Amino acid sequence: MFTDEQLDAAVRALSDPDRFAGAERLVSAAAPQLQRVLAEALNEGGWFGAAHQAELRSAIAEPDEAVRAERVETLIAEETRMGMLVGVAVGWQLAAELRETNETEGD
Repeated sequence: MFTDEQLDAAVRALSDPDRFAGAERLVSAAAPQLQRVLAEALNEGGWFGAAHQAELRSAIAEPDEAVRAERVETLIAEETRMGMLVGVAVGWQLAAELRETNETEGD
């Protein structure tokens, strides 16, 4: 695995526009496949199952407009955070798979 210092350095490196642009190009090329993997991971993790659907229905049925808006905004924020976290996990695993493939092909 990686040390905290290595992780911090890698995250800082993302602020370099050239480095981030390269990653962005790679992700854009793989976006359809990655979207499917992300959706499957979120589904298998139960993130958007029955409990989530019930909470969503409850939020949109809220009679008070201000409370309804707040509850829906909170659900959207939670979905976004969860999608990002699972997306990062998918990205890390993708990087590991690519490293393994690269090492195997180099033999």
